[in-house]
Amino acid sequence: MESKTLLDLAIDAVDGKRAEDIRVFDVRESSTIADYVFICHGSSDRQVKAIAGALEALTEDNDLQVSVEGSREGKWILVDLGDVIAHIFTKVEREYYNLERLYYDGEAVEL
Repeated sequence: MESKTLLDLAIDAVDGKRAEDIRVFDVRESSTIADYVFICHGSSDRQVKAIAGALEALTEDNDLQVSVEGSREGKWILVDLGDVIAHIFTKVEREYYNLERLYYDGEAVEL
């Protein structure tokens, strides 16, 4: 599956779980591990877990490999879909870590 198609499916999946402030970065020029990175947050640990679960369901439905880290606590969950990496936070954790500053080399993608 093309990385842009995977990104679109992932964004639809997290949007369906009401992920907030979704920011997408095109990191093809600055990263060798992914083409796109996106960051979003949920209003609670439970919602963050539901958002990550939607991405896991997406991979099952499309027979894709997935790696998930941080799902036990649910404050910051990283979902590696291969060419697309998702960082899902609670709002407080997102503000604290401010990952958007790390991806300044990546071009922000409008949704």
